[in-house]
Amino acid sequence: MSTNFKSLVAEALEEIDEIFPWDLEEQLDTENPPVLVDIREADEFDQLHIKGSIFAPRGILETCCDWGYSETIPELAKARDKEIVVICRSGNRSALAAVTMKQLGFSNVISLQTGVRGWNDADLPLLNSQQREVDPDWAEGFLSPEITEEQFGN
Repeated sequence: MSTNFKSLVAEALEEIDEIFPWDLEEQLDTENPPVLVDIREADEFDQLHIKGSIFAPRGILETCCDWGYSETIPELAKARDKEIVVICRSGNRSALAAVTMKQLGFSNVISLQTGVRGWNDADLPLLNSQQREVDPDWAEGFLSPEITEEQFGN
């Protein structure tokens, strides 16, 4: 049973598959690319995201994935049998979201291992809300916020 965030993510990773950024890049160039679902917060998505990603924040993911809600994203709700790659900053939240989507009946959902941070580390392009490419060095800083001493709980 989970005792903290890391153990909760570890449990999720036992239930789902992951894909590395460079492997995802190759899949995006195929005839049937996966559906990309970015589950980060709005400000994170607006600052930088992978081209073609659907924005479905984790806080309302379930209603984004299902029919009949004001948050329903039709492209996502009808993708239950398509390959879906869930994306977050580092691959932790996306692992949890991938488990949720599996519980909702999505048959082929995986998590982007290392998230957009890994995507940026692999020198792959990220876009901002104006669909302009983001400077990788700026992205590195944005994707690596400092943790305060108080947040470490020491």
